[in-house]
Amino acid sequence: MKPIKVGIIGGTGYTGVELLRLLVVHPHVELTLITSRSEAGRPVADLFPSLRGFTDLAFTAPDEGAFRECDIVFSATPNGIAMTHARQLLESGVRLIDLAADFRIKDVAVWEQWYGMAHACPELVADAVYGLPELNREAVKQAHIVANPGCYPTATTLGFLPLVTSGLVDVADLVADTKSGVTGAGRGASVANLYSEVADSFKAYAVAGHRHHPEITQNLSLVLNAPVGLTFVPHLTPMLRGIHATLYSNLLDSNTSLESVHQLFEQQYENEPFVDVLPLGAHPDTRSVKASNMCRIALHKAGGSGKLVVLSVIDNLTKGAAGQAVQNMNIMCGLDEATALRSAPVLP
Repeated sequence: MKPIKVGIIGGTGYTGVELLRLLVVHPHVELTLITSRSEAGRPVADLFPSLRGFTDLAFTAPDEGAFRECDIVFSATPNGIAMTHARQLLESGVRLIDLAADFRIKDVAVWEQWYGMAHACPELVADAVYGLPELNREAVKQAHIVANPGCYPTATTLGFLPLVTSGLVDVADLVADTKSGVTGAGRGASVANLYSEVADSFKAYAVAGHRHHPEITQNLSLVLNAPVGLTFVPHLTPMLRGIHATLYSNLLDSNTSLESVHQLFEQQYENEPFVDVLPLGAHPDTRSVKASNMCRIALHKAGGSGKLVVLSVIDNLTKGAAGQAVQNMNIMCGLDEATALRSAPVLP
């Protein structure tokens, strides 16, 4: 088949290098350019020695005209950047996958409230497709803009989805207790992310409100076609990469067996290449998905309360960002969606 010409806006952060790691071995991708204002002229392999021998590209200064020759453009930039490029890319016939949050939330006013800026192209938000393949695969196939999901929303939505759609739980009282590795905070220098600040410690943050809360509630409310009540508390853990979501809900019928709920999850995800429903009694750990595009899910009933507990783990940089973006590209281009994503997790 004809190579897919791919460009990357940004790409000097952790999601950027993860995206490069996957694309340089993709058999159907021709990586044509990658831009960076701060690193223009510098070879990619100079900034990321892990890519030495895999690409001879150098970073170039942003030039929207150069992207016109691309089929797909990934934006691996901070929030607020992709939306400034979207109109011109679409007018040039280029399809956009945004790894940030510019197109994730359909209510523009809500997005502006949480992200603290005016949206540059609000008229395009309605046409953007939320790129969780397990939820929107058919829409992704035809999308011109894909809003790649956040890491917490990916793990949380996949864990709650079968319960919300089945009507088995009280959707007014969902709880997501989530933990993330330090790479989730990005590659920028910050005192709060120094090794001596995060090592041998553990803390919650943004308890009063996190930007991923409206994204998760939007996902669940859309499939339910009704509001949901969600308590979402994120935590920072002293590890490099990974998301662990412990999800609590109350069964509407206390006699519902764990075996029947487990069967429901197996049926929901039996044909999904990147969702692994573990046997009853399992406790997935983040290292079991490290550097992979896999989400592993396990089910329990909490002793004492009888609450249903779903454990959902992903790698925040792969299934939570770059891997899912490549999965979406594969779907958009009519490829096997697992292309370049089949590698086993890294252990230890």
